[in-house]
This record gives sequence, C-alpha cells and structure tokens, in this order.
Amino acid sequence: MRRFITQLARFGVVGLIGLVIDVSVFNLLRATVLEPSVVHAGPFIAKVISTMLAIAANYVGNRYWTFRATKRSTMLREGLEFVAVSVGGMLIALSCLWVSHYLLGFTSVLADNISSNVVGLALGTAFRFAFYRYWVFHPNRERPLRDEADAANDSVQDAAITTPTEAAARRR
Repeated sequence: MRRFITQLARFGVVGLIGLVIDVSVFNLLRATVLEPSVVHAGPFIAKVISTMLAIAANYVGNRYWTFRATKRSTMLREGLEFVAVSVGGMLIALSCLWVSHYLLGFTSVLADNISSNVVGLALGTAFRFAFYRYWVFHPNRERPLRDEADAANDSVQDAAITTPTEAAARRR
C-alpha cells in the first residue's frame, strides 16, 4: 500500500508539471495563432498541441521517477504503450472540449478551460494512471531495468549459493 501511495503522489507531481505545460500552451495558442475567430477549430488544435507537449514531459517524469523501479529495458515498446495510453487520455479531454465548445456552444475561454482542463483532465488522469500502472509500467510484464547496486547485490548473493538450481530460483 505504501508503494501505491508513493507512486500516486509522484504521479501527481509529474501530472502537475504536465498540467502547467498543457494549460499554458493551450491558452497561449488559443489566445494568439489559434484564436477561434481566426481558426474555427483553433481550441481543438491548441489542445492537441498542448497535450502532446505535456505527454512528452510526463513520459520522462513517469519513466524516470514515478515508475523507475519498473521501467523496462524495451524503451521503444514502453514508449509506444505510454503514448497510446496518453493519446487515450487526450481523446477523453478532447471529447469533453468538443461537446462543450461545438455541441453545447460554450465558446468562452473559461468554458474551454473547464471542459478540457478540469473535467477532461480529471477523467483522463484516472484513465492514464490505471493504464500506466497496470499495463505500461506493470512490474510483471517484463523483467524491469535495475540499478547497478541491485545487480551487484544479487551477484554477491548468487555467489554464496552453491547449486545452479538455487541460483536460478533466486534470480526469479
């Protein structure tokens, strides 16, 4: 339970950094080059761009801090899975923005921020945390990368074991 709470807290810190990136870039783009009166789909495009930048920052933070104990040696596969889950979370936020802005007609800056950065973010965050924890960074999916200190400690323990069967069982 303590490990879960630690992961959840770290996930929250990484998420806050991603949130600052997402909200800042979204509002900057929406107020300038992607202003809705200039580009009809401006808020939607701004959200895609801001979320993709936040996804990149979140991957680094989650891989090397939140889930560092379970990061896998196959970084490409892990990265692709991370992006797939992140895009799923982005689609949740984009759906909230689309419904609010285009379907319901709430087109103010405040409405766009509430729909995408409050409601969409809350729903997307729950989705992402669950899938990061139980799929992307799950410790039983593949043998995780380990620190050199852990590997050295295992080597010392393996040397003290006399039979190959005991050594193999110990490595599992």
